[in-house]
Amino acid sequence: MSNKTIVTCSVTGDGAYNEKMKAVPITPEQIADECISAVNAGAAICHIHVRDPKTGAKSMSLEAYREVVERIRASATDVVINLTTGVGSVYIPDQEEPLRPAAGSTLSTPEVRARQVVALRPELCTLNVGTMNFGTVAVLNTPDHTAAIARASQQVGTTCAILVYDVGHIFAARKMLDEGLIKKPPFFQICLGVAGCAPATPEVLLAMRGHLPHEANWGAFGKSEAEFPMVAQTVLLGGHVQVGLADNLYLSHGNLAPNNAALVERAVAIVRILGGETASPAEAREILGLKSQSKFQGRTAC
Repeated sequence: MSNKTIVTCSVTGDGAYNEKMKAVPITPEQIADECISAVNAGAAICHIHVRDPKTGAKSMSLEAYREVVERIRASATDVVINLTTGVGSVYIPDQEEPLRPAAGSTLSTPEVRARQVVALRPELCTLNVGTMNFGTVAVLNTPDHTAAIARASQQVGTTCAILVYDVGHIFAARKMLDEGLIKKPPFFQICLGVAGCAPATPEVLLAMRGHLPHEANWGAFGKSEAEFPMVAQTVLLGGHVQVGLADNLYLSHGNLAPNNAALVERAVAIVRILGGETASPAEAREILGLKSQSKFQGRTAC
């Protein structure tokens, strides 16, 4: 069991929508269908953002999250649902008055960022533990906000998947572990290749893995062209992997992926070529120590 690799599919993300992204699902129905197809291709976990169904822009709509989750649950597809809490952290300063947010800023309270977790009670949610430059914008995750999101998640039985983009983020998370804000054993996901954060190189992956708590479950993933090389490197080091149209649009150079399932199939093939096996959703729950989905399925917050 412990030697099996969990494959996560991040199906849509929140990057700006453009013509290259025609395969990226934007409506709740499309997002749910892509999750189901990804599971059929070998994913055990689906990481979910939502978008404006008319424009494709990132969204924080609770009703969109609700529709996606309810569609997946109604399909009877066995999958570990992982909802984001990362949206609502972007700050873009106005050029004339830096203390005033410019267009595109989404900075929100922890309650707003975590409301889909509180309402829908997934088995997993992401937890961003560090402030960083993310491409051309600043992403603000203050210690107080991060702690509030972690507490809200724990209160409804949701486990945090800790996203770390740099070495310092690991130590911020370790402090939260010591304070009891994150349950043990923790699940870390190392994200590499974001402009402004740690690059997707074997040396960086080794260094970051070396600073994780010894009892941690962990995975890693790379952005854009680093996606599949990072799958291979992570599997060789004993970690879990993530692929999906949220992170990368291509199967190979110049060859756009037709859907998320194609990316998952490629990741599964890499795992098997390297002598590994992929985990089922039930096996992923056992590895990560998650509560069964049925415990919270269909329940809403009071």
